[in-house]
Amino acid sequence: MKQFIRTLALFVTCIAFAQQKDYYVKNGAAIEGYDVVSYFNHKPTQGKKEFTTQYNGVQFRFANAKNLAKFKANPTNYLPQYGGWCAYALGKNNKKYSINPETYQIKNKKLYLFYNSWGTNTLHKWKEENPEELRKQADKNWASYQNKK
Repeated sequence: MKQFIRTLALFVTCIAFAQQKDYYVKNGAAIEGYDVVSYFNHKPTQGKKEFTTQYNGVQFRFANAKNLAKFKANPTNYLPQYGGWCAYALGKNNKKYSINPETYQIKNKKLYLFYNSWGTNTLHKWKEENPEELRKQADKNWASYQNKK
């Protein structure tokens, strides 16, 4: 019985880790604890620990109870594309890069996040270098990450 419980615990841990690695997590939460619903109001806001939920093994934080309820009602409407990793880097170089949670774009009701630091704003590059082609390539690259699981 003890062996079964250990095996089950290991299995659950592996699943949680496998799911979590698909998200950009920093400070213990997806996209550095920013409220994913707030982007769709065009006001990226840091979430609060008292408004937290788990989804796919990852902690998501929200600025208020209303946004938490919206997310819980339909999380896939609010999830960032590519797990919150930099959309440009995934499309251009097939690499997972961190993001600046305040550098984003909403396109076709989808949230895209971008790296923006040290004089490099990949949202500008994304817009300048054919965003549709970069998005298609990022979609393809992201699918290859998902298939490696």
